[in-house]
Amino acid sequence: MPALVNTILAFLVAILILVTVHEFGHFWVARRLGVKVLRFSVGFGRPLLTWRRRRDPTEYVIAAIPLGGYVKMLDEREEPVPAAELGQSFNRQRLWKRTLIVLAGPVANFLFAILIYWLVLVSGESGLPPEVGAVAPNSVAAAAGFLPGDHIDSVGERATPTWSAVWFRLMAGALDGKDLPVEVQDSRGQSLTRVIPGDQLRGLDPGRAFLANVGLQGLSIPLPAVIGELVPGDPAERAGLQLGDRIIAVDAEPVADWIALVAAIKRSPDQPLLLEIDRDGQVLTVDLVPAGRDEGGERVGRIGAGVQWPEDGADDLGITVRYGPIAALGEATWRVTDLSVLTLRIIGRMLVGRASVDNISSPIGIADTAGKTASFGLEAFVKFLAMLSVSLGLLNLLPIPILDGGHLMFFAIEGVIGRPVPEAVQARSQQIGLALLLSLMTLAFYVDIARLLG
Repeated sequence: MPALVNTILAFLVAILILVTVHEFGHFWVARRLGVKVLRFSVGFGRPLLTWRRRRDPTEYVIAAIPLGGYVKMLDEREEPVPAAELGQSFNRQRLWKRTLIVLAGPVANFLFAILIYWLVLVSGESGLPPEVGAVAPNSVAAAAGFLPGDHIDSVGERATPTWSAVWFRLMAGALDGKDLPVEVQDSRGQSLTRVIPGDQLRGLDPGRAFLANVGLQGLSIPLPAVIGELVPGDPAERAGLQLGDRIIAVDAEPVADWIALVAAIKRSPDQPLLLEIDRDGQVLTVDLVPAGRDEGGERVGRIGAGVQWPEDGADDLGITVRYGPIAALGEATWRVTDLSVLTLRIIGRMLVGRASVDNISSPIGIADTAGKTASFGLEAFVKFLAMLSVSLGLLNLLPIPILDGGHLMFFAIEGVIGRPVPEAVQARSQQIGLALLLSLMTLAFYVDIARLLG
């Protein structure tokens, strides 16, 4: 229950911050350009909290449904406007002013992400060193000559100071479909260039298991096979396993660590296993049948258990990368730009069926990730906020009626034909846009629920 509460709180904090940033962009630019703002709302539905400031015509609202927000401006298309205030009406503004007001929301999200990354980089970004811990046999990485102990200095001429940077640059390079040069220092300190053929990268899905599909694994923290999490109703809980149980053996085969345990479980879907466990110094046996599921085209087992992470287990393994203020601004800007381009390209690949829909998330998936990153610490959570802020900005720029991008599309048409798109056409287009968004949200909910249920 505490984990669920933390997840909900982290999700609410993330959404409230990002929606406020987005709507503040619209609000600030509208006020600066002389448009009267009637309401600034974070959330939809019934107002929970409402207030006004002295000599301020705007009503500020926090509403019950925290999945968005809006800025209501004076507009003749929505209600009659007094003659004295016609100059402050949104629909009376010149095209460039209306365009800037609509564009300001997504831009605010991008600037917020840059600010977060800048703060993280200046204060010091923690991570794992960009060193190869293991290479899967017969994999893309093995064919390219990667070896354990390789220190990856750059991918495609972009520096990779941390393992997460390696993951990002490899995935971005895979979408290019070109041969990808990777500069490494091998275990003897010799500088080498390993080249991953573009035709082998092109077919890999840019999803959660991308690095595993490439065949690369970073340095890992030694993880004893100790149960730290149980999914209610899943095989591990039904079999009687408890938090803190240490798995000694599976079918009389000793278990060295958590990775070995996972491997034994995955290769035994729907097959009975006999586990030997150490519970508070007492050796017990537990009969367990892993549930089967399809993963990567094969049937694998799962039991619904998570590892118990050792406290401060990564202290000796982790590194901290710190930038100066100017260099950090450049790196933060590049990071937001790269993330935006990568996200758009993945969306494009999903539309043509070349990337899995597992890459999309509904509020369920966002909440789950928010809770996990919050449990990892402030740095992980604020970096998640930056990524989510970029996603929110890009989503709103898509040319779908009802989104900011849809309004910008109508403005572009207006600029070409010299008059506004008829309101009847806009209204019908917004209905279609709403249907598209609801369909996308339904798919995202399905993907997240299926993922959580295994």
